[in-house]
Amino acid sequence: MVRPTAVKAREGYRIWLSFSDGAEGEVDLSHLAGDGVFQVWDDRARFESVHLTSYDAVAWTEDAELCAEALYMRLTGLSAEELMPDRRPLGADA
Repeated sequence: MVRPTAVKAREGYRIWLSFSDGAEGEVDLSHLAGDGVFQVWDDRARFESVHLTSYDAVAWTEDAELCAEALYMRLTGLSAEELMPDRRPLGADA
């Protein structure tokens, strides 16, 4: 599985990410700004505190974090099926 290796805050509500397979680039998160737990970004210093957790999430606080795989798919344009071809969908009884 691809893992995040670095994250940095950029202008606006953008972050720069790099991943273990060499993929890197910026992701725009402005659609999340001011919504729910992401209200913490109203404080620019808090947005700039972005970091990787020990379990590979992209986080600002204990409550405000994003899944690295979702950000990877957004960055690369890959679908979940392309990223994880061996995973099977959950059945109706799951």
